[in-house]
Amino acid sequence: MDSKNIVLEVLKKEGIPLNAGRIAEISGLDRKEIDKTMKLLKDEELIVSPKRCYWEPKK
Repeated sequence: MDSKNIVLEVLKKEGIPLNAGRIAEISGLDRKEIDKTMKLLKDEELIVSPKRCYWEPKK
């Protein structure tokens, strides 16, 4: 599975908005990889930020 799918799965599974550090803890991916992936997901409008620095999948 690629990092985009891993990040999306973590966000969907947890069901609450998460920050990049927490996603890295849960997924085991490197924090820099998470940051790059989240930028891609944001650009593709697959994730949204309900509050600063926290992300959730777009509904």
